[in-house]
Parts: sequence; structure tokens; C-alpha cells
Amino acid sequence: MLKEFQEFISKGNVMDLAVGVIIGAAFGKIVDSLVNDIIMPIIGAIFGGLDFNNYFFGLSSNVHSATLADAKKEGAVFAYGSFLTVVLNFLILAFIIFLMVKAVNNLRRRLEREKPAAAAAPPPADVQLLTEIRDLLAKR
Repeated sequence: MLKEFQEFISKGNVMDLAVGVIIGAAFGKIVDSLVNDIIMPIIGAIFGGLDFNNYFFGLSSNVHSATLADAKKEGAVFAYGSFLTVVLNFLILAFIIFLMVKAVNNLRRRLEREKPAAAAAPPPADVQLLTEIRDLLAKR
């Protein structure tokens, strides 16, 4: 069982997947920071100067706090600001992944166009022999 596990882990696809997951997680943190620290404060300033994550309304009459964290302690809240932040985060990630896939596809197409044409395979021996016979008969 241990030997099978070692064979499984040593396959290239598993290692590629592991590297992709690790890089994806790190990239996700970068996009989170971009959205939360740069984009959303600008959007928040445009729409009233508040932290966009704190846009919510209480679903209970007990909710009177100004911040989302405190409001959640008081009762049920509809946190549309946090949701919009996550949606924007997703859209940015999806767009960047789209650009990456598009770049890889363009690179593949370019490499296929630049690939030298494969030399024509020599004809089978019987066809070659018949060609030689034809040429000899044509000389007579």
C-alpha cells in the first residue's frame, strides 16, 4: 500500500495539481487584498464614505449597531456589502483566469503554427518498387 501511494504521489499530474493549488491559494490572497484594501475602499468612498463590508440591514428589530460584526451579535442581518465584495473578488479572479487561459491557448496556437511541417513519410517498399519499375519502363 505504501509503495502504491509513493507511485501515485510521484506522478507528474499530482505534483502539478499540488503546485497549482498552492499558487492558486496565494494568488487568491493577493486578489482578496486588492479587492478589500484597494478597490472596495474606493467604491465605499464613492457610495458614502463607509466601509463597504459594513453595508447591511438588520432583519431583526434588535439590530442597531453600525458595524457588521456588532450587528451579527445582536441578531440576523442581511450583509449585502460583504456579499458584493465576495462577488467582485470572484469576478476579478475569473477574469484573470480567463486572461491566463487565453494567453496559454494563444501560445499553443502559435507553437502549432511555428512547428515545422513533419517530413512526409517515405512510401512503403512495394510502392517504391513499383515506382522504380515504372521509371525503368518509361526509359525504354
